[in-house]
Amino acid sequence: MVKFSGAINKESMIDVHGVVKRTPQAVEGCSQHDAELWVEQLFVVSSAEPRLPLLIEDASRPVTEEDGERATVNQDTRLDNRVLDLRTPANHAIFRIQAGICRLFRNTLTAWDFTEIHTPKMISAASEGGANVFQVSYFKGSAYLAQSPQLYKQMAITADFDKVFTVGQVFRAEDSNTHRHLTEFVGLDLEMAFSYHYHEVLDVIGQLFVEIFKGLRDEYAIEIETVKKQFPHDDFKFLEPSLRLEYPEAVVMLREAGVEMGDEDDFTTPAEKLLGKLVKAKYDTDFFILDKFPLAVRPFYTMPDPNNPKQSNSYDMFMRGEEILSGAQRVHDPEFLTERAKLHKIDLTQIKSYIDSFRYGAPPHAGGGIGMERVSMLYLGLDNVRKTSMFPRDPKRITP
Repeated sequence: MVKFSGAINKESMIDVHGVVKRTPQAVEGCSQHDAELWVEQLFVVSSAEPRLPLLIEDASRPVTEEDGERATVNQDTRLDNRVLDLRTPANHAIFRIQAGICRLFRNTLTAWDFTEIHTPKMISAASEGGANVFQVSYFKGSAYLAQSPQLYKQMAITADFDKVFTVGQVFRAEDSNTHRHLTEFVGLDLEMAFSYHYHEVLDVIGQLFVEIFKGLRDEYAIEIETVKKQFPHDDFKFLEPSLRLEYPEAVVMLREAGVEMGDEDDFTTPAEKLLGKLVKAKYDTDFFILDKFPLAVRPFYTMPDPNNPKQSNSYDMFMRGEEILSGAQRVHDPEFLTERAKLHKIDLTQIKSYIDSFRYGAPPHAGGGIGMERVSMLYLGLDNVRKTSMFPRDPKRITP
């Protein structure tokens, strides 16, 4: 049997019959340290090819041991051979944690009386009113892949569903080859009506993240430690209730740190990361909410602040200094929405059905959209969103 087993190609699928016995000494290099298997029978179910494009032991090597002397596997090789790469313990743990994020998102909102909905992914016009859309042929005409379920979430609210969420694919035709951008990702979106102030929604979303973070901490400790063995990172810190700052406060913090920016300027990526470090140093949290963004940098359907026309009732949420949710109170008056669309030079014929949906009564409402892969990446302190997308899509990759 020893000779037979020694001839089996690495990564072949096997069946083993044997007896599990406790060991007097800890077994190193295995997930189970206090037991071993005494093999009685061994069968090859499916043989792997003798020459593999990568070795699992190389793909599993901790980043702290990548010293140039031992073989490592670069990102493109991993993604070109994703089926093998996904067999590493860290990758199994990453995607169990990601499944946990979706489960906690869905279960928490369901417990809070939200209704899960499913929205179209082929639409007649750019859902964000912008140009970064994938156009596809649609019989004798054209359609677009949805950039967001935004408009349909709002339509559900006007249909008196009160509180809704959806989990589904989002498509962005942005030629961004960065560590955090994908052309297709999973969106965790929610929308809800409110009675008096959009902060009712902000409170719900802030507590939603707290519930997700607590669930990951309490239920996925083993998986988090498994990821840490290959990709060391600091434990994720958060506050309950979540820290909330306003945009002008963030601008002051950045200016004091030497960043030159105007009151209505949007954040650059370096400014976001610096702000995350400043907030962590001052408040000891990796997660925070930033409210009252300048109206000039938000989409046409964002409600202006009634007390300051240069600000808006909109917000972003950040993890480890990177944005993971963008949201706002939406304009629910059709005439005002038409004015806002004209200001943004949007073709009104393309969004007619959206505007018309508010002509039959619509409650004030707000919501937001979360990037699932980005939340997974930042919670685990990983350096690239492609590590948390099972089969990532970006401007240079559409396979496997």
